[in-house]
Amino acid sequence: MTPLPESELKHLPGAWTLAPDHKSIHHSYKFKTFAEAWSFMTHVALLAEKMDHHPDWSNVYNKVDITLSTHEAGGVTQRDLALAQAITDFVWVPE
Repeated sequence: MTPLPESELKHLPGAWTLAPDHKSIHHSYKFKTFAEAWSFMTHVALLAEKMDHHPDWSNVYNKVDITLSTHEAGGVTQRDLALAQAITDFVWVPE
């Protein structure tokens, strides 16, 4: 698996952004409560497990930061874009 060329990273799903080093994509989410943030993380965990591709993430109260990168490829691959799109497709997720 090889990283995607920069030309394929110009149109990322939703409000995902490309890291300055072009080796990962990132999104920060803010929810009304900790319970909403935790519920979101639970949904993402189930998606990630199903897709066998797990995010780097952190949670502080109502905020969730997610970074996606395919470490063995050394950058962003189609697997990262697919998981980002699946997360973006959650109807109730704020952008």
